[in-house]
Amino acid sequence: MTGRLSKASLLKWRKTRGGSSLGVTRCGKTTFHWGERTYVMGIVNVSPDSFSGDGLDSVDAAVAQAQRFVTEGVDILDVGGESTRPGSSPISVDEELQRVIPVLERLIGKVKMPLSVDTYKFDIARQALDAGAEMINDIWGLKKEPRLAELAAERGTPIILMSNQRDKHRRNIVSAVIEDFKRSIDLALDSGVPWENIIVDPGIGFGKTLEQNLELVRRLDELKVLGRPILLGTSRKSMIGLILDLPPEQRLEGTAASIAIGIARGADIIRVHDVKEMIRVCRMSDAIIRGRGS
Repeated sequence: MTGRLSKASLLKWRKTRGGSSLGVTRCGKTTFHWGERTYVMGIVNVSPDSFSGDGLDSVDAAVAQAQRFVTEGVDILDVGGESTRPGSSPISVDEELQRVIPVLERLIGKVKMPLSVDTYKFDIARQALDAGAEMINDIWGLKKEPRLAELAAERGTPIILMSNQRDKHRRNIVSAVIEDFKRSIDLALDSGVPWENIIVDPGIGFGKTLEQNLELVRRLDELKVLGRPILLGTSRKSMIGLILDLPPEQRLEGTAASIAIGIARGADIIRVHDVKEMIRVCRMSDAIIRGRGS
C-alpha cells in the first residue's frame, strides 16, 4: 500500500490515463527515447544568489557556460532566473524576465538541444516559450500556477512536474510524493497535456528532511508505478553537504554517488551543475545498468 493509493489502484489509474510504457517524448527537434540511456540536463543559473555557488550575473557569462555545456555533451539546457534555495525571496516578474529572456534569445540558433525554462510563473514561461524555449520546468508541480498546464498543452511543450513539500511537511515521504504526482499529472492531463509530455521530479531538497531525501533516492524505483520518466536533481544539494560536511563547490563526488545510485534506481534524466563529469558517471552507470558500452 502506498498511502491511500495501493499499487494496484495506481496501475489501474496509469492504464486508464496513460498507458503501460514510457513511450517517447518529443521536444522541438529532439526525441527522448526513455530507457535507452540517461539524459543530462545542464543548469544555467542566471541568479547571483544560487545555493550552489554557480550563479551567474550576466548574459555573457550564462551564454558562455551554456555553450561550454554543449561542447561537453549536454542533452538539455535549463535556464532559470530565480534562486530556489531555502529561505530565498521571490523576485519580480520583470526582474526574472530581464535575467532569463536575453539568455534564451542569445542561445536560440546557437545550440541544437532543447532549452528549458526553470520557472513556476505563467508570464515567465509564456515569454520564454515565445523566445524559443521548448520545455517548462515547474518546481511547484502546478500547485502555484495551474495555468502552466494549459500553456504546455497549447504549445505542445513537455513539462517537468516537481513534488515540492515546502508548503506542508509530510511524514511518509514516498507516499506523499506519489500522491502529489498523481494530482499534478491528473491536472496536466485534464488541461490537455499529452501523457508523453509529462516528466516527474521527486524534488530532492524541496521541503524534505535529510533522511527523506536519502530515502527518496534509495526508493526512487517506486516512482516507476506512475509510468512517467523520472528526473533526479541531487547536484550539490544540501543532503550531500550534511553527509560529507563540505561546501557546494566540493560536492562533486557526493553528487556522482547519488546520481549513480539514482540511475540504478530508475532515473531517466539528471539535472546537474558539473556536466562533463556527470556525463561520465552516466555513461559508466548506463553501461552497467542498461548494458550499454558506449
